[in-house]
Amino acid sequence: MANITDIIEEYIKARIGRSNSGVIIFRRGELAEKFSCVPSQINYVLSTRFSSSRGYIVETRRGGGGFIRIIRIPLEDSEELLDIVYEKIGDQIGMNEAIGLIRYLFEEDIISRREAHLMETVIEVAAPDHGHPEARRNRAVILKSMLMVLLRHKK
Repeated sequence: MANITDIIEEYIKARIGRSNSGVIIFRRGELAEKFSCVPSQINYVLSTRFSSSRGYIVETRRGGGGFIRIIRIPLEDSEELLDIVYEKIGDQIGMNEAIGLIRYLFEEDIISRREAHLMETVIEVAAPDHGHPEARRNRAVILKSMLMVLLRHKK
């Protein structure tokens, strides 16, 4: 059974999917009311499931006229993927960010389900998340290397 975070994420993704522009706008309170949760639960979903490493831009404005705008960033070609590799990964990357990036690439049909599963497994085994900065650096090197090999073969 899915938890509330998963349900809210799927709802937002479905709305984005139905949007012709890849942009949706809503009020935090209305969404919290719809799912009978506190607004901080919506904040949690936005910060963990709709980050830039997962291909989203989230804009928020608080207050009476406040809103949340979520923009899906589509990948057009391997040049954009190279930008992601160097900008999003950088010199180090956390486990959640790495897995999020891999899943984003799968959702955008840049990598196959098999490639995504293989990449996630390699990241988890070769650079486990034990809190040391060295693991974050190793994870970044491994992830960049895998993506470079995949890019070379996609052209």
